[in-house]
Amino acid sequence: MATEDKNRATAAAILPLVGGAANVSSIAHCMTRLRLGLHDRSLVDDEALKAVPAVMGVVEDDTYQIVLGPGTVARVTPEFEQLVEEGRASASGPAAASTAPGAPDTPGAPGAPDTPDASAVTAEELAAQGAAIKAQQKAKNATPFKLFLRRIANIFVPLIPALIGCGIIAGLNGLLVNLGWLPSVTPALAAMASGFMALIAVFVGYNTAKEFGGTPILGGAVAAIIVFPGVANIDAFGQTLAPGQGGVLGALGAAVLAVYVEKWCRRWVPEALDVLVTPTLTVLLSGLVTIFGLMYVAGEVSSAIGTFADWLLSTGGAGAGFLLGGFFLPLVMLGLHQALIPIHTTLIEQQGFTVLLPILAMAGAGQVGAAAAVYLRLPRNESIRKTIKSALPAGVLGVGEPLIYGVSLPLGRPFVTACVGGAFGGGVVGLFNQLGDSVGSTAIGPSGWALFPLLDGNHGLGTTIAIYAGGLLAGYVAGFVATYFFGFSKSLLEEFNISQEPAPSTVAATGRPSAGTGEPDDPDDSGDSGDSPAKEPAGV
Repeated sequence: MATEDKNRATAAAILPLVGGAANVSSIAHCMTRLRLGLHDRSLVDDEALKAVPAVMGVVEDDTYQIVLGPGTVARVTPEFEQLVEEGRASASGPAAASTAPGAPDTPGAPGAPDTPDASAVTAEELAAQGAAIKAQQKAKNATPFKLFLRRIANIFVPLIPALIGCGIIAGLNGLLVNLGWLPSVTPALAAMASGFMALIAVFVGYNTAKEFGGTPILGGAVAAIIVFPGVANIDAFGQTLAPGQGGVLGALGAAVLAVYVEKWCRRWVPEALDVLVTPTLTVLLSGLVTIFGLMYVAGEVSSAIGTFADWLLSTGGAGAGFLLGGFFLPLVMLGLHQALIPIHTTLIEQQGFTVLLPILAMAGAGQVGAAAAVYLRLPRNESIRKTIKSALPAGVLGVGEPLIYGVSLPLGRPFVTACVGGAFGGGVVGLFNQLGDSVGSTAIGPSGWALFPLLDGNHGLGTTIAIYAGGLLAGYVAGFVATYFFGFSKSLLEEFNISQEPAPSTVAATGRPSAGTGEPDDPDDSGDSGDSPAKEPAGV
């Protein structure tokens, strides 16, 4: 009961600060963020939101995103939805949003922090710089290609909870099988772990049609053809099709095609016949193209992705891991990491795990090491040190955006040295892949220590865990050393290494400085991350 009250209190604290129930047009959540569609962005009080104890940061993108962290967001969201429904039921009209308690134009808004005194200026300046960088990135991200990648992320991010749950069950089942324990239970666990993956194409088709403006169930119906066992009786391109051929890529393509066929039918089919003709033609035409074209093409592409990933790490090894780990944070910043989400999913579908995610997760290790070095290099700057202390535990668990946008990126050099840490961590994992010890993740989304329960490989769980832990340690150490010795110029060190204590009233109310930090748009994670540069799916 106490936990439920805490989650409801968090939701109740957030609602008035986003303009009230009448200002909320849509509600969703991913791995770490509550994502809100808002009618009027000007009604949001960013600083007061950042001061809410459970809020780790905020970011404005295509939706307004409030960072609550994994676990918390899944519990706060339903409470928030219920409060919004109650608020809409009792509100007299849309004008209620402008007079909602705690709206930005209401003096003495509940939950708003006292105005910090001048002693908190350094942390506030960092937060302002981070916000400016995010605004610049948002403008740069509004390209057709990046908007397309964002749509791809919107298709796969809702699947992450199921991937994580089934991945952990698969790992538990594998452990029990290897130990020879509970032989009567392991078949049931195998069914639980494999059932979702066997039908993932259907869910991808459903979400794809929904994202591209079609009827979701028709997208799912066309994608279901790919996993139907009866396709084994069909010959296409001189070969017999296999159930699941083309996987999630084929499902995505089939559902997009179904959307265009459906929209074409809506324009030409008379309204009196629409309910009969449009669904029939949509499934028929899209299904024929899927069976006699898309399944073959997507199957070849999927096989090529798996082959290339194996070749890259078996031949490139440490070098490939170094580059992947080092450049993942910039990819998140540019939003290009979203292109990796279907690749991760394809590898999981083919091989049972993705070998790319553990390497990319090293970017978060570099960020943690860099933050620790910043903490030690600025012993008299209590404002930044308190920000780091509040965000570091989340960073260790794979939620690195508060550290990125609140500390390293605004400071400049520490962001680069964090990338150096990620590169060394990725190099360690890549080297062992080259030596024949594959390290993979059975799901996408988590990173950092949160990835341990999802690890899998080809040489036993103990070996896999040891290699991943070694990569994290290398990332921590390299990020720390690079930042400690090369992360600050003399002038920057003199500028920030001064006594900067946050206002006592602010710290007493929130337990941390009022200058909150945001996060890029996740994939799980970068992610993630990632999902923004969204971090959720891949994590940073």
